[in-house]
Amino acid sequence: HKAGEPEFYGTTTIGEKGQVVIPIEARKSMKVKRGEKLLVFGMGADMLIISKLSNLEQFASLLSKRLASLREIIKKTSS
Repeated sequence: HKAGEPEFYGTTTIGEKGQVVIPIEARKSMKVKRGEKLLVFGMGADMLIISKLSNLEQFASLLSKRLASLREIIKKTSS
């Protein structure tokens, strides 16, 4: 797949203690190591995003760009 495009890695099940196992293909692809801290964000009512702490700046930039686009749409529709 092309860099930056979404990739489907399979399914996982939430365990008794609320733990989620990240599929091995995803861990290898993202180079996630045991004990590494990950950030968990909620998107809407039913979407979670898990990101490596090192990717926070890139993620924040993406959110910022989306916010700017939404503000422009709102501005145009409220005129």
